[in-house]
Amino acid sequence: MSHLKVSELFYSIQGEGRYMGVPSVFLRTFGCNFTCSGFGMPKGEVSKEVEDIASRVHYYDDYKKLPLVSTGCDSYASWDPRFKHLSPVLSVDTISDSIISVLPGNKWGDSHLVITGGEPLLGWQRSYPDLLSLDNMRSLQELTFETNGTQELSQDLSIYLQQWKINREKNALTFSVSPKLSISGEKWSEAICPSVIRQYETVGFVYLKFVIATKEDALEADKAVQEFRNGGFRGPVYFMPCGGVESLYNLNAKNVAIEAMNRGYRYSDRLQVPLFKNEWGT
Repeated sequence: MSHLKVSELFYSIQGEGRYMGVPSVFLRTFGCNFTCSGFGMPKGEVSKEVEDIASRVHYYDDYKKLPLVSTGCDSYASWDPRFKHLSPVLSVDTISDSIISVLPGNKWGDSHLVITGGEPLLGWQRSYPDLLSLDNMRSLQELTFETNGTQELSQDLSIYLQQWKINREKNALTFSVSPKLSISGEKWSEAICPSVIRQYETVGFVYLKFVIATKEDALEADKAVQEFRNGGFRGPVYFMPCGGVESLYNLNAKNVAIEAMNRGYRYSDRLQVPLFKNEWGT
């Protein structure tokens, strides 16, 4: 039986991108190839908030009790190995039962599934066909992978997902790709992978979603978009404001929307910040 290491499983509304406002189940897997410790920091500096929390990790016996951070990756506990003991390894049967239990009326209805992370395409790809093939998952009509766009799909998962789409809407399978700019602290050479994005497009609907804090970030995103376009990508592009807490988010939102408008890009809010203060499980 296949397993996944699960950081969070919860029901909420999608706060970002194409499905913003749609009721969704979020399955957050553990593990990532990036740390994104530069978010919210002056260029070239990294956040130390997680280091402080990790020094007190023995005080926390539940994922949801961990503090939120205002800088760095706001889902730090889904990849940092110092918090891995808070993310259990669960069978796909247990996961599917948990998913159904949080849905209104215990059925899919108009809700969709978001598999996120961390980086959900890092290490767990072999388990997704087993999960999605279970009886109580068969009526799921819309699926999104939230990914940083650096991990190629395995041949087995690619074939399975193409079969999964049959008899569903044309764009039932979505890859919400958030390529990491220098604002994240990650290297361009490792974060901008046009060939990977092009592979996703052969399987499902793909859009790019860039986290923006300054005009310089917007200009860097332009460069990245051009590189993706040169690699064959033809999907839509979103700008989304940096900020996992309201104070930072509110500073950025209007200016980021204007930068998106000026380029003919789409703007994505982060509804989980103003609505739920970006708490765990939202």
